[in-house]
Amino acid sequence: MNTFGLSLLMRMGCVCARESVQVGSRRYFVKERLGEGGFSYVDLIEDRHNHKYYALKRIACHSKEDERLSMVEVEIMKTFEQSNLCPCVESAISPINDPLRSLISEVLIVMPYYRKGTLQDEIEMMAKRLEHMREERILRLFRGICEGLKVMHSHNPPYAHRDIKPANVLIGDGDTPVIMDFGSAAKARVEIKGASEARRLQDIAAEKCTMPFRPPELFNVESYCVIDERVDIWSLGCTLYAMAFLESPFEQPFVRGDSVALAVMAGKIPLPDNTIYSTDLVSLIKSMLNVDIKHRPYLESVINQTENLINMAENRI
Repeated sequence: MNTFGLSLLMRMGCVCARESVQVGSRRYFVKERLGEGGFSYVDLIEDRHNHKYYALKRIACHSKEDERLSMVEVEIMKTFEQSNLCPCVESAISPINDPLRSLISEVLIVMPYYRKGTLQDEIEMMAKRLEHMREERILRLFRGICEGLKVMHSHNPPYAHRDIKPANVLIGDGDTPVIMDFGSAAKARVEIKGASEARRLQDIAAEKCTMPFRPPELFNVESYCVIDERVDIWSLGCTLYAMAFLESPFEQPFVRGDSVALAVMAGKIPLPDNTIYSTDLVSLIKSMLNVDIKHRPYLESVINQTENLINMAENRI
C-alpha cells in the first residue's frame, strides 16, 4: 500500500474510532473532556452536520428519581431564557445498562460552547500573573450576572439559583457573563416547619451548594424559618469579592481545613489593608454579606447600587 493510501486509512480509522452521541434529532462527535464534577461531566462536542461546537453535560442517574431531578434542571433552563442565562439546545435521557456502577441512564444536555471559559478560569489566571480586574469591568460583569438572576427572582413563583460562584459564570462574546449549572436551582421561597424539614434542606445544600459561597442560613437551617431568594445575594457578594480579591472571602478557612460554617456564620469579611477598589464597591460587597437574611438587600436594590457605581466610574473617566 502506498503512503497516501496508508495515511488515508489512518485518518479514516481515527474518524471511525471517535465516540459519537445522539441527542434528540442531532448526532455529535465527542472531542474532549472540558470538566468534571461529583455527579456529572462536560464534554466538548461537534455537530456532525454543521460542525459547530457545543458543550454536552452528562448527568449520571442511578434511579428514576435521579432522572426526574436531572430533568428539572432541563426544564429550568428552558423556562428562563435571557442572554445572561445559559440555554438548553437539546436534551435527552440515554439509557445505560451498567450494573457494576448501578447506572440506569444519563441525562444529556447540549449547551452552547463558550470558548473563553469561566470567570473562575480568568480569576485563576489573574492570580498567577498577580493582576487585578479593572473596577469598571468588575461592575459591568457583575451587573450582567445580576440581570440573569433577575429573570429567575422575578418569576412567579421566584426561583433561586443557589450556587452562584465564578466557576458557574461563563464568559461569552462581548464580555457577556452567562450563568450556568442549574442543578441546585429551586423555588426560592421555602417555609421550614420542623426539624426534619430543616435537616432535609441542610442536606440538599451540603450536596449541591459550594461551601465557600454558601449562605449561613443553609449551613444551619433553623427548624422554623423562611428561606427566600436572598440566598443568592450572599453568593453574589462572595462572587463580587472574588472578582476583586481573586478568591471567596471564605476560601482560606476551606483551604486550611477549618470550619467554613463557623467562618461564614461569624460574618467577618477579610479585606486587604490597601486596595485599589473604591470604598463604594467594598460597601456593596459588605451589604450583601449580611449574616441575617432578613437584613440582606433584594436583587433590585443590588442592581440599582451597581448602576450607580457604574455611572460614577464613567464620570471619573
